[in-house]
Amino acid sequence: MSSTVLVGTQWGDEGKGKICDLIARDFDCVVRYQGGNNAGHTIVVGDRKYGLHQVPSGIMYPECISVIGNGCVVNPKVLLEEIDMFEADGISTANLKVSGNAHVIMPYHMDLDGAYEELLGSHNIGTTKRGIGPCYQDKMARIGLRMQDMLDEATFRDKLARVLDRVNPQLEKIFGLPTYTVDQICDEYLPMAERLRPYICESSRLLNDLIEEGKSVLFEGAQATLLDIDHGTYPYVTSSNCTAGGAVTGSGVGPGNIERVLGIMKAYITRVGSGPMPTELAYETDTGHTLTEEGYEYGVTTGRRRRCGWFDGVIANYSARVNGLTHIALTKLDVLSAFDTIKVCIAYDCDGERYTTVPEHEAAFANAVPVYEELPGWKCDITACRSFDELPQEARDYVARIEELAHAEVAFVSVGPDREQTINRSWK
Repeated sequence: MSSTVLVGTQWGDEGKGKICDLIARDFDCVVRYQGGNNAGHTIVVGDRKYGLHQVPSGIMYPECISVIGNGCVVNPKVLLEEIDMFEADGISTANLKVSGNAHVIMPYHMDLDGAYEELLGSHNIGTTKRGIGPCYQDKMARIGLRMQDMLDEATFRDKLARVLDRVNPQLEKIFGLPTYTVDQICDEYLPMAERLRPYICESSRLLNDLIEEGKSVLFEGAQATLLDIDHGTYPYVTSSNCTAGGAVTGSGVGPGNIERVLGIMKAYITRVGSGPMPTELAYETDTGHTLTEEGYEYGVTTGRRRRCGWFDGVIANYSARVNGLTHIALTKLDVLSAFDTIKVCIAYDCDGERYTTVPEHEAAFANAVPVYEELPGWKCDITACRSFDELPQEARDYVARIEELAHAEVAFVSVGPDREQTINRSWK
C-alpha cells in the first residue's frame, strides 16, 4: 500500500471522515497535517457515531499509528476530551502521537477570533470562533506556543509572558475584553500538558522512519481545497494549507514519498460560512430544502445549516488540478435519488467570459453565473447497492460525467453513511 493524501475538493464536509475510516485499516499510519478543532468529521461504527475534531481517523484501528502533525493547531482540552471518549468506549489511544511542533490554541486566541468576527460585521468570514486563525497568526508572527513548550514549565512561563505583553493590550484596549495572567493560563494548561506528555513526539522523524521501513502512510486533510489559505476562495478561507501540498509541510515528509492523491467529492456541493457559491440553492426553495434535509446538511462542529447547491464541475476541475488528484471518492450519491432531473454546473459565465476552472480573481468568481447541464435522475433507492453494476444506468452516467469534468477516476461511490454502503470500483 503506497502513501496517499486524502483531501477534500470542495468547501469541506464532503465525507472525508467516512472514507478515511474506510481505507485507514489498510495503512500503517494516519497523519492529520493541518487545521484544528474547527474541522469536524463523523465516523459511524455500527450504531455508534463519533464526531472527531482533533484525533485522526486511524484511531479506530489499534495497530494503526495516528499522528497529529506539525501543521496542526491543538486545543489540549478538546484533544483530552476525545482521548477520554475513546478510552471510555474501549478504543485504545496508545498509538496516538502529537507533534511537539504543533501550535497550541490558547484561551486568548478564542477571544480574539470572536472579536475579529464581530469587528468585521456583515463582512465576517464565518469562522467557528475556536481560535484557529489567531493561533496561526501567532505562528506566522513567530510568537506562538508549541506543544513542546508546555513540557517545560520555565520555558512555557517565559514564552507566555512575552506573548501576553502583546496580546493583553489588544484584548483590553481594542476590544474591551478581560486580560490573562501567566499563572491563570499555567494553572489550566500545565496539568493538561502532563496528561499529554506521553503522546508528544518528534513526528517528522517518526513518519520518515516508518516510510524508510516500508510502512504506508495516509495523510488526512481537514477542511478542503476551496478553504485553502493560498488556493481557496480568499478571504473566505481557513488559515492553513488544506490542499495536498499541505501534507508535505504539515508532516515533514518529502513529496517524493507520496504516490496517490484521493479527492473526496460530494455528489452535490455544500458550504458553511460566508463567501460566494455559484450553484447555491436557497433553503427556501424546494430543491434547496430537499438537498439540505435529505443529506442532513448540518455541521458536526457547529450545528450550522450548510448552504447547498448542485454539483460544481468547475470546482471539480480546479481541485483536480491544484491537488494533482489521481482518484476520487464520490459521496452522498444516494441523496440525489430524490430528484427527477439533476443539474451539473459545467462552466461559469463571468461578465461574458466563460471559465471551466475557478478564476483566480476574486471579483470574477463573485460574479460567476453557473452554466448548467441537465441529467436524468434515477428516482429509486440505491442505498442497498454494493457494486457499481447494481446502480441504475442514470446513476452510473452521472458518475461518468463527473469523471469527465474532473479528469480523474472515481474509485469509490458512497450510497449511505455506513462503511458497507461504499462501492469500491478500483481502489487497491
